[in-house]
Amino acid sequence: MTNPDAGTRGDLQWGTTPKLVIDAAAKWHDQPAIVDGEQTITFGALAADVESVARAFVAHGLQKGDRASIWAPNIHEWILAALGLHAAGGVLVPLNTRFKGQEASYVLGKSGARLLFTVTDFLDADYVELLRAASVELPALEQIVVLRGAVPDGAISWATFLEHGAQTPPEVAHERMADVQPTDLSDILFTSGTTGAPKGVMTAHGQNLRGFCDWADVVGLRPGDRYLIVNPFFHAFGYKAGILASLMTGATIYPQLVFDVPQVMQRVAHDRITMLPGPPTLYQTILNHPDFADFDLSSLRLAVTGAAAIPVELILRMRKELSFENIVTGYGLTEACGIATMCRFDDDPETIALTSGRAIPGIEVQCVDDEGREVPRGEVGEVVVRGYNVMQGYYDDPAETALAIDADGWLHTGDVGTMDARGYIKITDRTKDMFIVGGFNAYPAEIENLLLGNDFIAQVAVVGVPDERMGEVGCAFVVLRDGAATTPAELIAWSREHMANYKVPRRVEIVDALPLNATGKVLKFELRARLASG
Repeated sequence: MTNPDAGTRGDLQWGTTPKLVIDAAAKWHDQPAIVDGEQTITFGALAADVESVARAFVAHGLQKGDRASIWAPNIHEWILAALGLHAAGGVLVPLNTRFKGQEASYVLGKSGARLLFTVTDFLDADYVELLRAASVELPALEQIVVLRGAVPDGAISWATFLEHGAQTPPEVAHERMADVQPTDLSDILFTSGTTGAPKGVMTAHGQNLRGFCDWADVVGLRPGDRYLIVNPFFHAFGYKAGILASLMTGATIYPQLVFDVPQVMQRVAHDRITMLPGPPTLYQTILNHPDFADFDLSSLRLAVTGAAAIPVELILRMRKELSFENIVTGYGLTEACGIATMCRFDDDPETIALTSGRAIPGIEVQCVDDEGREVPRGEVGEVVVRGYNVMQGYYDDPAETALAIDADGWLHTGDVGTMDARGYIKITDRTKDMFIVGGFNAYPAEIENLLLGNDFIAQVAVVGVPDERMGEVGCAFVVLRDGAATTPAELIAWSREHMANYKVPRRVEIVDALPLNATGKVLKFELRARLASG
């Protein structure tokens, strides 16, 4: 990897997503790029479709660097909208499908997105209705495009959006594609933080492609692989390790709408899936499913997992009973393009299960003390990362950027871990108070801010507690306002209406007061101890 701005695989070099699409069409023109239900799109057709979408963006007035957002599940239209946006020089702002209207409004407003691509019929949710019910002014948002579902007043359909592209000559789209540079912003992925307000992580085309070119090499992804993308496209894994990695390697994308294990087993058997990443719970549930023996899952070849502790026995069973050849675990965060360390496929099961691997090529990883000095191997320290994968910064937030990236270019992850003599890291704790619910990062500060929107709540503190199925879930300690009367069940029900379900506290404790230190900071370790003692 000699070019820091472009991903490389064999004799191929790509610096931008539009060039990647063109190159993939040249290499695998008649091979299937996407299979979405009855819809199959070859690599050649994908390149033509992306050009058409880019022309439509130009017709709608999108300028280079403008933002557009996608709020939709894993469907082929998501891919076309994202790639067409990149081809027109725009910046992608994905929205979590679990968001409620208020959460989506914040991201749209903060990013200044000019267009929103969404659906009105996913899991009984109408995202346009949710957005309008939030009643938040979004002056930058000019157009809502409905990818699937009924089209409400004021919005247009995906077909209508594409028809507008006829106004733009193909040459204009070609010029836009050629103008995109490896150092141009590719996306802004919003991640919650300890301040309670989501922050927009900015990454560029070149660093994304280089990172996931290396990722694909380590995993062993290759032309002809059939990749069931269970991880949501709005997440760095589904988008970068899914869509981008498949385009780099000639693998076929099979979008999976929802995390439904029986459906996943059916699709693996029917479509002869070879690549199936997911959280450890996916594989555990498959292996323990009563209908496991009814499905032929022998096509499976590649697995990538992480985001939770993994039993060594699970790795052994995945190799023996699910026939995986390569099983890889890793560690990453949105601020590092979603990737920092990886195990290698030939590592022993204990290393794969008990560590998060070592640094990917071209990246430095250390464990440091409070002064930023590297600690001896085996000792606990904060995990810091430096290299081409470190974000450009937080969108419109230089103060938070300066807190995250020090003067020497080290990204401070907030995760605590150890590094062994081989350079393999093991994450042991988190300094940022985050907990992980079924693979999704949940931030107490953000959840607390949302809960304070309830008229009954005066004070609240949220902590993560272990959960056998989800890994961790939230528990909220609530102090009610004077004269207020409500129940934990009512507060949980309210939460389900006002925040993404992975953020919803599974347990609520109504207390008279929260434990505080001398400066008024909530002593969350006392709350955790209270829960641990029963």
